[in-house]
Amino acid sequence: MINDYRNLSTPAEIDADLCIVGAGAAGLAIARTFIGTDTRVCLVESGGFSGEEANQALYQGTSIGTPDFDPGTSRMRVFGGSCNLWGGGCIPIGKLEAREWVPNSSWPISYADLEPYYRDARGFCRIETHDFVEDSFLTPPGVAPLEFDPDSVVNKTFAFSPVMFGDDYRSDLEQAPNITILLYANLVELEATTGGSSVRQARITTLEGRTGAVRARQYVLACGGIENARLLLASNSESPRGLGNQHDLVGRFFMDHPSGKLGTLYTPEADRIAHPYNRDLHKTPTSVHPEICLSDEAQRAYQTLNARVRLFAVEGRVPRGIQALREFKSALRARRRDENELLSERLSLRKNGEPVNGGRPPPPDQSMAYLLLRLTLGMGDIAKAFVRKLRKQPTVEVDHIDVVGYFEQAPHADSRITLGADTDMLGQRRVCVDWRLLPIDHHTYRTAAMLFGNELARASRGRFQPEPWLEDEQSAPRVFGTSHHLGTTRMADDPQQGVVDRECRVHGVDNLYVAGSSVFPTGGWAFPTFTIIALSLRLAEHLRSRLEFVSMVTPFAT
Repeated sequence: MINDYRNLSTPAEIDADLCIVGAGAAGLAIARTFIGTDTRVCLVESGGFSGEEANQALYQGTSIGTPDFDPGTSRMRVFGGSCNLWGGGCIPIGKLEAREWVPNSSWPISYADLEPYYRDARGFCRIETHDFVEDSFLTPPGVAPLEFDPDSVVNKTFAFSPVMFGDDYRSDLEQAPNITILLYANLVELEATTGGSSVRQARITTLEGRTGAVRARQYVLACGGIENARLLLASNSESPRGLGNQHDLVGRFFMDHPSGKLGTLYTPEADRIAHPYNRDLHKTPTSVHPEICLSDEAQRAYQTLNARVRLFAVEGRVPRGIQALREFKSALRARRRDENELLSERLSLRKNGEPVNGGRPPPPDQSMAYLLLRLTLGMGDIAKAFVRKLRKQPTVEVDHIDVVGYFEQAPHADSRITLGADTDMLGQRRVCVDWRLLPIDHHTYRTAAMLFGNELARASRGRFQPEPWLEDEQSAPRVFGTSHHLGTTRMADDPQQGVVDRECRVHGVDNLYVAGSSVFPTGGWAFPTFTIIALSLRLAEHLRSRLEFVSMVTPFAT
């Protein structure tokens, strides 16, 4: 059952066995496992079914670190979560064991602990046909990738998921009699019992001022790497420093996957070099794609973090007919865009050096009739482009290749999320992001650029020109966030080293769990969603056993 919490016909007070806050990939994965069971689940979501600027404004905050970080544009407040913007990339994370040259790099669980849940996660992501090992899928890509010196650079393979979780699983959850979904319901505090040893209710409110609560046996925070920390810190009526923050760790070790342009590859074989890595040319509902990664041997030898690069084929001269077609399509899209589409477009803008092919939008004074005339005159160019597309070639010839790097970030206790002085429309303190990098991060960027550049130049019989900031060690790294927020409620067996234990339960709070990438002690190079889902399915299994035990011992009083 799905309810708009703004509607007065929806009860203000809800009783449940399990309360999940956040309907992104983690929250939906957990809720879905309880369909058809006797467990009463209440799934609380701040947004609606489409993006709205009023809800999105609740994410605004400040940045005081280096690099700069905008918390308002790096996530989406909507049913389905930020995965409404995701690219579909799935791959198991690697390197859960400690690396002596990377501080705070050990997970309390192993890859073997996660492996069965990765298998289940394939079903949730509808990629069951692909088998995998640690750090890669085994299905060969449709086009063989380049060959590199395996001591330096290797190809790893990720699988593309066609699933949009909010859209694809909405109907299943809506029809489940044991699941109640509250839309437009904002968590303002997890109210704890005296001493803060357990949560007694989740206080919720709408932007319009309606208030209420969800009371449950068990609670799960599944609101993303920034918001999970903010909500724990804001839950401070019984624990003045915030729930789970007895050792001042909530919000610390904030990480992203820093990314930025590393350089340009000039080669007479640009089409051939870029072809295996062009996801648009080879994307199907069950496709896999290669990623160019630093080898384990290179990371150990050079004492670096993990890293990957993407090759972006940059077009040469765009034929007039193709430009006319693009401007005509752009004009049609502009006429159809609603608030959700405009918001999604704004949040998807990249500032990390990824080039934007596709031409420019039409000038505002050009009529549709004039654009259609230009399109008709350019049919010859369009026909040639169509033939290139049939041959699995880009519609416009490649001039050069931009090489953009994406990096693991070293865990750093002073890189953190705190509560700022400003408040939002609900009267809640906004986040303050202090994103910081360590010398090992800077070392990784320069070393990886050299290794990737050398191998790409050799494989392409070309020349790699690094970006100026890489050649000047005094220059600040030109890297930016990738909206992969990690680490702010990190997992550790020792409460003095982390916020949650290996079962994702908040240390010191017996009925509160955290789901999502905020529990990651390290981030590797991998896109985090597949691991988020695997960890969520693992947590769901633990919650089922916990709820069964609690039901036998202490019947719930409604």
